[in-house]
Amino acid sequence: MASWGQFPSSGVWRRPAFRWVDAVVLVGVAVLLFGLLRLAPSLNAPFLPSQAPSTVSTDPSELPYYAVRSLLRMFIALVLSVLFTFVYSTAAARLPRASKVLIPLLDILQSVPVLGFLTVTVTAFINFFPGSSLGLECASIFAIFTAMAWNMTFAFYQSLVSQPRDLDEAARIMRLTKWQRFWRLDVPSGMIPLVWNGMMSFGGAWFFLAASESISVLNHTYALPGIGSYVAAAMKQGSLGKVGMAIVVMVVMVIAVNILFWRPMVAWSERFRAEDSAAADKPRSVVLDLLRRSVVPAAVARPVRPVGRLLDRLTRPFGLAEHPLSKPVVRQRTGDVFFAGVVTAAVAFGAWRAATYLHARGALGQFGHAFLLGGLTFSRVVVLLIFSTVIWVPIGVWIGMNPRVSRIAQPVVQVAASFPANLLFPFATAFFIATGISLNFGGILLMALGAQWYILFNVIAGASAIPSDLREAMRLMGVSGWLRWKRFILPAIFPAYVTGGITAAGGAWNASIVAEIVDYGKHHLEAAGLGAYIAKAAASGDFPEVLIGVVVMSVYVVGLNRLWWRRLYALAEARYSL
Repeated sequence: MASWGQFPSSGVWRRPAFRWVDAVVLVGVAVLLFGLLRLAPSLNAPFLPSQAPSTVSTDPSELPYYAVRSLLRMFIALVLSVLFTFVYSTAAARLPRASKVLIPLLDILQSVPVLGFLTVTVTAFINFFPGSSLGLECASIFAIFTAMAWNMTFAFYQSLVSQPRDLDEAARIMRLTKWQRFWRLDVPSGMIPLVWNGMMSFGGAWFFLAASESISVLNHTYALPGIGSYVAAAMKQGSLGKVGMAIVVMVVMVIAVNILFWRPMVAWSERFRAEDSAAADKPRSVVLDLLRRSVVPAAVARPVRPVGRLLDRLTRPFGLAEHPLSKPVVRQRTGDVFFAGVVTAAVAFGAWRAATYLHARGALGQFGHAFLLGGLTFSRVVVLLIFSTVIWVPIGVWIGMNPRVSRIAQPVVQVAASFPANLLFPFATAFFIATGISLNFGGILLMALGAQWYILFNVIAGASAIPSDLREAMRLMGVSGWLRWKRFILPAIFPAYVTGGITAAGGAWNASIVAEIVDYGKHHLEAAGLGAYIAKAAASGDFPEVLIGVVVMSVYVVGLNRLWWRRLYALAEARYSL
């Protein structure tokens, strides 16, 4: 060791040599940029709504190109979902008055089916980009975004409201600004559930890819090049062989995304685990190891650091991350009354306009029929939640609390959850027809294929976030069996399970749109339910019935959340946050 006063040896100042790891990373970046540059012109191709194709070629040689186009839309929607999650969740968690509106609004947003968004937004996006296919691309990406964002928002919001109090006090003592607290406390503490729910949201979005790329609204179908629209065209032709080839391509793509993106994210998020002792067996990723050994990421990040320091200085005038010790009671109540009055007036005005619109078209009488159909779909959702809880909670705990098991099971679970279950619908249709099973019962299975994974992924995230020292304490005290589940495991995963239950219920309602009507070749199966009601109304361009279906679905979802899930949320915040 060099003593004080001696100049360091030349080896200390020598720059690291360019290694094969750096070459691999640079080649990967170059391939990614090249692919984006090649795809960019096709996103802005000439487009006329009257001449837009209603289907795509089912030539198998087009599948790789379609897969890349779909994957680009998925990642753009993922980035938008993360940005939305950060802004919306933070506002809901940090602004008490706003949370009274934002959380019920989030319940409504997750209950609105993808077709409900498309019916309103497709024409607007097309008119916003006249003569360009970019408008239709934006509509498709927005539809995928609506299938991703709500689950991630619920998960991040839950992590914010259940933060350990000692971390909150540390942020106040260090006098962090609101910007600094967000990036140094809020995001790190919510990173593990955000990554796992982002993985689940990404997988859930595959479920609606066909509806997002082959858009049927207002008596017209717009088809974008993509694997979802390819599957829709192959199903219309009744070609099981082409559907099978799409399944193979999809499996390859899902595994590649898991290896190159999600597994590195899961391994990287372990650095944010809040515990005193390190886990004995952490998740590993070859891709993450390559990035850590390469100097390329550090070289890219170096020029960005001054921007971060500048933002720290610019955001300091917005105040510190603390709440006043006392608030004037009169001013507080006055503000609450004024805020409640504004919200009530806005809701009343919107309801009046909607009622006036439906009355002018003679559609108000449809509400009774729609509520009856909603009750049938609601019964399917309840059955799905019960069976998903019984099956997936024990499995999720087993995976989340055993890193070695997680290393093997996580890719399998990711492939199963990311695989678009509607690709299996033709085979399910053939099975239902051969066995005589009605879609009124078989629809529960089809809905479960798209919704059950929300519970599994949230339970895995909750179980994996349990500190290792607590697990070790339970082991040393000899707590096992049902007592261990009752006193330790179930309370620890309870907040995560509630988030999974809320999003699974919302996902099941959304999945009913494609699960209660199944077409394959000449076969048409239809279940009595609200999902089928909305799907038929959207396909025929009957906007009043679409509006009625969306309103009724929102009433069911918000009512269930208010009466059941929100009470469980409050219990989780008060008693079961780690």
